[in-house]
Amino acid sequence: MAAYSYDDMRHVLGKLGFQLVRARKHETWEKVLENKAVLQVRLSHHGKRDIPKGTFHEMLRQAGVDEKTFKTKLAE
Repeated sequence: MAAYSYDDMRHVLGKLGFQLVRARKHETWEKVLENKAVLQVRLSHHGKRDIPKGTFHEMLRQAGVDEKTFKTKLAE
């Protein structure tokens, strides 16, 4: 697995339609689905630092995407 930064995650969340709703100790990104379900992803403010592998996969789970989709959106 390639290492991804917190900035990469922010870029992809924006491409997926998530919006930043809170930015204090951590950022909270939200997306409301058509069925009114709300997806939330929490990020640290570390910017260019690499996301640890386990944390990265948890963020993907929270966002409801797989790594392939993440890579595709990152390349856009």
